[in-house]
Amino acid sequence: MKKMLVTAAIFALSSSVFAQTTTPAANPTGETPAVATPADTNPTAPVEGANSFTEEQAMERFTEAGYAEVSDLKLDDKGIWQAKATKDGKPVMVSMDYQGNIVAK
Repeated sequence: MKKMLVTAAIFALSSSVFAQTTTPAANPTGETPAVATPADTNPTAPVEGANSFTEEQAMERFTEAGYAEVSDLKLDDKGIWQAKATKDGKPVMVSMDYQGNIVAK
């Protein structure tokens, strides 16, 4: 009986380890960047979620992405930084989600 319990416990532990190390079918590479870069952004951005970027960091990321005259910067109730800005001399609304994805509207 004791051997069966030990065997069952080992099987249960090995199954949970296996489940944690398998790659989901929707993401065959297994890579999910925590923060977006200009080279790889989430096509469904902006993504709702708890945003840990500070106001200063959000402003810096907008500026680094080529936006000027960034104003009215606010974090909305969905965790997305929203602001008015200009790009190439034209006014735009920009958003940045918790992953760092920047989207212009």
